[in-house]
Amino acid sequence: PIQNAAWFEEHNIEPRLATAVNALDRERRVLETEDGDVPYDACVLATGSEPIRIPVPGGEDPEILVMRTIENSERLKSRVGKGSTVVVVGSGFIGCEAAISLSMRGARVTLVSQEEGPQEQRLGEDVARRIEGWLEGYGVDLRLGTNVEGIERRDGGFEVAVGGGETISAGTVLFGTGVSPRTRLAEEAGLEIEEGGVVTDSSMRTSAPGIFAVGDIVYAMNESAGRRQKVEHWGDALTHGRIAGTVLAGGEAYWDSAPGFWSVMGEKTLKYWAWSGGWDEAKFVDKDGPDGEAFTVWYGKEGVCVGVLAHNVDEDYNNGRELVEQKFPLP
Repeated sequence: PIQNAAWFEEHNIEPRLATAVNALDRERRVLETEDGDVPYDACVLATGSEPIRIPVPGGEDPEILVMRTIENSERLKSRVGKGSTVVVVGSGFIGCEAAISLSMRGARVTLVSQEEGPQEQRLGEDVARRIEGWLEGYGVDLRLGTNVEGIERRDGGFEVAVGGGETISAGTVLFGTGVSPRTRLAEEAGLEIEEGGVVTDSSMRTSAPGIFAVGDIVYAMNESAGRRQKVEHWGDALTHGRIAGTVLAGGEAYWDSAPGFWSVMGEKTLKYWAWSGGWDEAKFVDKDGPDGEAFTVWYGKEGVCVGVLAHNVDEDYNNGRELVEQKFPLP
């Protein structure tokens, strides 16, 4: 847990660690665990996500690493140093951040991605070209627009087969290929599921009385957006938890803030506010920044501002949140 034993005692919380929950019985209002039933008046599902392993031959090898926990991070750190060879699969935020961090540790890193440009589908071609330049600037070797076709153990390391018949040798392989929300308990309990998430209102109530859901697993109503959002950012998970806790304590709270996050790639930082659901227009604006590079991208959908991404332009980032939440016209 992220808190120590004294914190749990101070707040009158009984932690039951290393205890698997097998089922959620809505009718009896109990959790069925491996150590017996646990009754509840209210239940909050905060089961999070687990990393996706791509479905290719060899992809389930437990020696292929993922990034989700402290243990994952420590395993990666223990394997990688100066002169190590690493293949990172995926060019999302985790893949790009990890590739640059590993290269900064002295590893020789190859990043393989289906995307033609890093994060192009999410952020657009202009941002993808910038991120591509950052990766190359940190010495990351790129294989874009191609698939991993299989992974084999070989001579204490791995052989990664990619499109075009190429094989890349590496001592370590890291998947940064997204996450899958852990919704099994909710699904088996018969809670409403939509878009791969547990449906909740803006106060994090599910379709079942007394059951709340928060974090990566939810498809939650957002009051400012006027529609449900599927968001998997840690900041929003914290917000969801505070909302559910406030409501359970007898107060009123609603999710109405725009989802946002930062992505740190070496010395480069992207800051982002945006609704889920995509965009149909992106306005890329070059600006002068403290390191000679700065830009803002305004994202619009049907003429309304639905997102802002900034690099070294904090004013646009700070002001952009209001534009997104208040549904201003695209700047």
